[in-house]
Amino acid sequence: MFTIGDFAKHGRVSVRMLRHYDALGLLRPARVDPFTGYRFYEAGQLARLNRVIALKELGFSLDQVGTILDERVGTEELRGMLRLRQAELETAVAAAAARLVQVEARLRTIESEGSMPADDIVVKSLPPVRLAELSGIARSYEPQDIDPVIGPLFEELCRGVEEAGVTPAGPGVAFYEDAPDGAILVHAGLPVAASVRAEDLGGGIRIVTLPGVERAATVVHRGPMDGVLPTSQALARWIDAHGHRSAGYARELSLACPEDRDQWVTELQEPLATI
Repeated sequence: MFTIGDFAKHGRVSVRMLRHYDALGLLRPARVDPFTGYRFYEAGQLARLNRVIALKELGFSLDQVGTILDERVGTEELRGMLRLRQAELETAVAAAAARLVQVEARLRTIESEGSMPADDIVVKSLPPVRLAELSGIARSYEPQDIDPVIGPLFEELCRGVEEAGVTPAGPGVAFYEDAPDGAILVHAGLPVAASVRAEDLGGGIRIVTLPGVERAATVVHRGPMDGVLPTSQALARWIDAHGHRSAGYARELSLACPEDRDQWVTELQEPLATI
């Protein structure tokens, strides 16, 4: 048997925590000296301690831990529960990381207000373009809702075009439309030649013509699209300051998309209303 201090060392927990587990009935000592009150543990109890710690670290309350252990959950079932909880926590961590990225983008936007030279904004016409296209629905225009939709759309589109042996005729373009209940219809497109037909591509890929735009205010954004906010708001300030009016969502023309997202180059193209 081990004293409570030795057992704590082997279990990598504190003596105070073992006493707390004892008080809650989660992990009783194997024996308590009736005269001194000293607690003693057996090596076999490390297995239960490991389960208590694992479940607690994965976010279960101690009451839930007790219920799970008292129901004598088997090793395989417990492993499945832990894996499920691990996946939930990983999702939460990813969501928190995405929120931090957006907070940083907002801070950069605040810091860069009014600092973008007007020369960075170019007004030009956009010709019609024939696209192989896939679309999907995002809950809103917020980056955390757009990014999980547009990325997979482009991956599926590029895979379908490549498998069909079709070479894109230009850089990819993302464009957006309003959908019911505040949702956004997200389009991912790749320019293709006039000879390419939808049936050549398969996989639900459509052939559409993105209409031309008489005048669009354009600006180049460098870096990942989850940090596009400072650039897009600088474009909005320029449009307002120069007496223009936006005529819809900005298109996003992917000029460069290497594996290193920090090296991405994207042109934002915001249509302007005809005066």
